Amino acid sequence: MRIRKDDKVQVLAGKFKGTTGKVLRVITEKKRVLVEGVALAKRHTKPNPKMQSGGILDKEMPIDISNVKLVCPKCSKPSRTGVRILNDGKRVRFCKTCNEVI
Repeated sequence: MRIRKDDKVQVLAGKFKGTTGKVLRVITEKKRVLVEGVALAKRHTKPNPKMQSGGILDKEMPIDISNVKLVCPKCSKPSRTGVRILNDGKRVRFCKTCNEVI
């Protein structure tokens, strides 16, 4: 998986196309991601000890990982990523647009 938690991504397809947000969680088994503020659903909750007041909450739902693209922090554009091995043997991701390490 080339997208990790806390990456900034842009949605490529669907109702929220063009929206950018931070990845909250990556579900590797199902190849899905939770993006902050994207694919919101209404969740009806009862009052309980954790949440004193019940009500209707917005909850992020997972979207397919193929529908998001990583936004490069250097050039601020959504771009493809590659993997490069440094001299010390460490694997790093790099932006294929500006060729900078992410």
